[in-house]
Amino acid sequence: MSPAPASRPAPPHTRARAAHWLVTAAVLGAVLGGSALLGPGGATAVQQAGTVSVAPGPDAETARYPLDCGPVEPEVTARAAVDFDGDGRAETVAVVRCAAGIGTPPSGVYVLARPAREGAAPRVAETLVDPEEGMSVQSLTVRGRTAFARLLGYSSDEVPRCCPDRARDVEWNWRDGKFVLRAAPTARSV
Repeated sequence: MSPAPASRPAPPHTRARAAHWLVTAAVLGAVLGGSALLGPGGATAVQQAGTVSVAPGPDAETARYPLDCGPVEPEVTARAAVDFDGDGRAETVAVVRCAAGIGTPPSGVYVLARPAREGAAPRVAETLVDPEEGMSVQSLTVRGRTAFARLLGYSSDEVPRCCPDRARDVEWNWRDGKFVLRAAPTARSV
């Protein structure tokens, strides 16, 4: 009869101890907390070559937006100026949301026109994305007479507001005196 093999102790890195679990929990908590605080970044705006404007567009910071932010102020996260209607004066496309410390507040996309009288705030001429739709704008690009955006959203109310799980690329073409929306299919995962 042959002797039973001697059992060797398991290597130290294969034994889970309370300290290992605490370190793992702390690292996981830091990663999740950081992603919740940072959330998806604000929108970025790019104005492509070929979008020549005679004059700069209206100042997006001074406009009054149809956005109820309660005690916090609206913040402009992206802007681009282009002369959509060809009158020699640029309009401004602005991405606006309520300033929030955490989470991802919904965005609105507005086209601003010059005020009717000198010294007044720019006026919202068109709402391309209403914040009531619950979407965030990841990027904004204006090229020619077309505005392009990537919108982020949620598949259900159970999805945490920090982490959109749907994406859609959209564009608004200026044709015959109005914006015409064209949307790509919704991507199921961001």
